[in-house]
Amino acid sequence: MDQIILSDMNQFPSEKIIFSNLGESLIMWQSLFSFIHTTYPDFSEEWRYYNDGKSWLMKVTRKSKTIFWLSVIPDSFRITFYFGGKAEPAIMESTLPDKIKEQFKEGKRFGKIRGITLVMNKKQNIKFAKELISIKLSSK
Repeated sequence: MDQIILSDMNQFPSEKIIFSNLGESLIMWQSLFSFIHTTYPDFSEEWRYYNDGKSWLMKVTRKSKTIFWLSVIPDSFRITFYFGGKAEPAIMESTLPDKIKEQFKEGKRFGKIRGITLVMNKKQNIKFAKELISIKLSSK
């Protein structure tokens, strides 16, 4: 597991702080959020400090539905989607790579949900994130 960067409770994650930690993954950040702001202008982004993980996380939502969680790690960031069992057919029938499907199928369960985490350090992960957003929005 990568080290979380934003661990100072008193230091709100400003763009300057975030961007200075992303390295080459800044391009993926800009690409992902450009897509989100253009395609889903009703999405909201909220940074909050969580004592249990001792770090700042961004929660991206549409109304009351959480789309994904984001954390900044050294030279990148990762996003995690949580899905209930009803989303399994959509995930398994999607064009996502087998590795991601396997991560969901074999992943640790938190009650009725399981997660899929993408480390955003490869351009192809933007495509996978877009597909997971679509699955998230279509699942109940």
